[in-house]
Amino acid sequence: MPNSPDITTIEALEALYGGVNPNSLAKETPSLTPEYRRWIEEAPFFALASSGEAGLDCSPRGDAAGQLFRILDDRHIAIPDRRGNNRLDTLRNIVHDPRVALLFLVPGIEETLRINGRAAITTESELIQSFRVGATTPLSVILVEIDAVYFQCARALKRSKLWDPATFRSRGDVPTAGQMTRGAKPDFDAETYDAELPARQQSSLY
Repeated sequence: MPNSPDITTIEALEALYGGVNPNSLAKETPSLTPEYRRWIEEAPFFALASSGEAGLDCSPRGDAAGQLFRILDDRHIAIPDRRGNNRLDTLRNIVHDPRVALLFLVPGIEETLRINGRAAITTESELIQSFRVGATTPLSVILVEIDAVYFQCARALKRSKLWDPATFRSRGDVPTAGQMTRGAKPDFDAETYDAELPARQQSSLY
């Protein structure tokens, strides 16, 4: 690690990188355009970043089209809080600081789409019921008021070859969920956990 950072001012940063591409500013809008709306309606996954008293958080969100989120109007989207581990990191942060950032991905598409805005948590019955899957409803819904929308160019996904099947890994190439838990908690029974995990996840998706 370097002993100290040498870029400590905005002026130094801008001098290092030079001028901004004007198109990267022009593509930002304060609400969903018809094109941005069509884009995110195809997205089955996004990451939700938030900030709170305990620090930063970025959580994955994935579901089928129409169940992952709903566009209420061009400035607002509703996100059901599906079952998870009950750490409530994102929700705790939203209570403390409503600012959020969302990054949407569409499989096979190398551009991504970003939304910055402010979030609130609701338990309004009609909205919660509208996100019912089978007999299960979410306990709450996250409402996001959009401040900015823009797409991110494809360079990051091109460099990573994220959608290239030749780069896909199998489960044996990386530690399992049980093994990672045992790395943090040495007496954890990783083998039993991993054996039971697929059935447990399938039975508790919603």
